[in-house]
Amino acid sequence: MDFEVRRNDLRTHRVVDTPTPPLADGEVLLRIDECALTANNITYGAFGDAMKYWDFFPADDGWGRVPVWGFADVAETAADGVAVGDRVYGYFPMSSHLVVTPGKVTPRSFIDAVAHRATLPPVYNQYQRISQREPVHAERLRSVLRPLFTTSFLIDDWLGTNEMFGATQVVVGSASSKTGLALAASLQARPGVHVVGLTSARNATFVGEVGYYDQVAVYGGVAVLDASVPTVFVDMGGAKEVLAEVHGHFDQQLRHSCQVGATHWEAVGFAGALPGPKPEFFFAPSQIQRRVGEWGAAEFESRVDAACTAFAASADAWMTISVHRGPAAVADVFGEVLEGRMAPNEAAIIAFGPSA
Repeated sequence: MDFEVRRNDLRTHRVVDTPTPPLADGEVLLRIDECALTANNITYGAFGDAMKYWDFFPADDGWGRVPVWGFADVAETAADGVAVGDRVYGYFPMSSHLVVTPGKVTPRSFIDAVAHRATLPPVYNQYQRISQREPVHAERLRSVLRPLFTTSFLIDDWLGTNEMFGATQVVVGSASSKTGLALAASLQARPGVHVVGLTSARNATFVGEVGYYDQVAVYGGVAVLDASVPTVFVDMGGAKEVLAEVHGHFDQQLRHSCQVGATHWEAVGFAGALPGPKPEFFFAPSQIQRRVGEWGAAEFESRVDAACTAFAASADAWMTISVHRGPAAVADVFGEVLEGRMAPNEAAIIAFGPSA
């Protein structure tokens, strides 16, 4: 069972029942259990063609399968070193099953070595093998938080490497997004950095009370911020009106403009003349490859795990996770996330089959 969307119209979707083909030698059938659905996944759809997110899990012409992060179990295997019942965490389509071709199999992980994924960013092709299953709530927290926290960890690390571009203030656009919240939590540890959350009036109270931001401003109200302070803008939303407002307000004091996501996916606009620096897109896999090369894979994972565990403990105090099981429920919650109707303190877990 595959949940597919129109690549040029994310509001149009369908559910396709696809017979599972017999496994070829070296293949494994994964039964996808539970995955998270957040604004991060809407970004995958919005940038599906530009960033090749549609290429991971091909569909019929004009259709795409939005990638999500979560857990799966091995249902059938024709691959050495991978057994029925093994549990894995990784990158999946919004589907009930996925056939993979495990390569570089170790007790800790394997990659999907299928030919069409060979030229795509390797971070998305790796599956972590779970030797000891965590409690359900811990797995759900990981599905929701680990992918977006990794992005936030990398942005914070990249800003530090660049000495904050000489700025003493970071404005986070779409501040109520979980990626924005995780970034703000990471930036709190940097002395001398003032963190501003830029958000909608509807979410301003939550953003102010969650405890990660030093100051909150609302869209259309950036003028309350001191325009003389050297500032970096990290934007999770991508709306052209917000870009214009921030760039126009800070002008030459805007030391860098970093575009990360597209929570405002219908209003995205990076083109056109703007005061200050030209917006640049942050591509997390590039920073991962850099740090893995410098630190080694084990050390990279250890650092991200430790930081994510600390953030998850904090987020667990304010975040409510709901489970949406079955095609109709998945379609409904996809619409909620797509239209931005889900409250910032809520997170969705989706599943097409019964609980594992």
